[in-house]
Amino acid sequence: MQSVIVKEAEAGQRLNKFLNKYLPKAPNSFIYKMLRKKNIVLNGKKADGSEKINAGDEIKLFLSDETIAGFADMVKYTALQKVQESKRNTAVPTTGKKQEQQVKDWIVYEDDNVIFFNKPEGILSQKSVQSDVSMVEYLLSYLTDTGYLNDEERRGFQPGICNRLDRNTSGLLIAGKTLPGLQVMSGLIRERSAKKFYRCIVKGVIDKEQTIEGFLVKDEKSNTVKVAKFVQHDSDEKQMKICTRYIPIANNGYSTLLEVELITGRTHQIRAHLASVGHPLAGDSKYGDTEYNKYFKKNYGLSSQLLHSYRLEIPNDIDSFVENDNSDKTFDVKKKVLTTVIGRSFIAPLSENFKYIIAKENLGD
Repeated sequence: MQSVIVKEAEAGQRLNKFLNKYLPKAPNSFIYKMLRKKNIVLNGKKADGSEKINAGDEIKLFLSDETIAGFADMVKYTALQKVQESKRNTAVPTTGKKQEQQVKDWIVYEDDNVIFFNKPEGILSQKSVQSDVSMVEYLLSYLTDTGYLNDEERRGFQPGICNRLDRNTSGLLIAGKTLPGLQVMSGLIRERSAKKFYRCIVKGVIDKEQTIEGFLVKDEKSNTVKVAKFVQHDSDEKQMKICTRYIPIANNGYSTLLEVELITGRTHQIRAHLASVGHPLAGDSKYGDTEYNKYFKKNYGLSSQLLHSYRLEIPNDIDSFVENDNSDKTFDVKKKVLTTVIGRSFIAPLSENFKYIIAKENLGD
């Protein structure tokens, strides 16, 4: 028999979802059979798996240690070891500091439930293939190194990333350290309640604020998108509405430094949308202007889009973003996540290279 006490990081999920993570190799039929036979109980009572679990709840598994071990897929390596192992096959930016300090340098904000990183250019938000090292691995490495997380705790819940940035887009990346943190921040982004602002340099002169709309179609084969001003009724492709607002900060007669509000969040939205109205981003090989990119390559060695997720604004109203699922404990935990960030603005400073280009191009200080 094993007894598991639910931690705050794991609270708020359904019992069956927790068991799927705790016993990842066990089929659902086995889990539900054990619940029916009371071989798995919640707080000493029979459960059907649909119950929301709260911090402090006790889950008892009246199963042999061998059965639990067989279904548990026990983790053999720490998160840090996985990062180090992956480095043999993946180029990872390094500052020459210890791993823990390197990740600490990227942290913009951290509390008990969430952590905001200033992701460097060149690192994936999440893995594409197994050998990749992404910000998820850096997150797990950091939480392991600092003693916040151990392999046993990862069986019930694994911290993760709430938003995604392209590999070569830098800036604010939001992560949930606890399940409520991950759920609440992901919900704010999904419902477009949190405002996201980017900085970029684009071709041409823009001298007034504008909001542009269109319809985006993704080409899975080429991993690019197309933008149309109107719905293409004769197309069978899925067309998603996009909305982008941009505010000029400075121009030099050739380029403009923009602040862009991502009102909808679609793949390559900023890059494709601005290119579609004649203002491609500097360094953008997929949607950019060849001659314009040559200029930035020659003068600054720029080989990818100059795009930075700069600022995140959290709204003041919190109750409307916390779903009350008739569980006071769950509601209170989710509300606690927001009370630390409500009404605040978080900024990820531009990289030194981005600031250098701005200064050299006379686009600001």
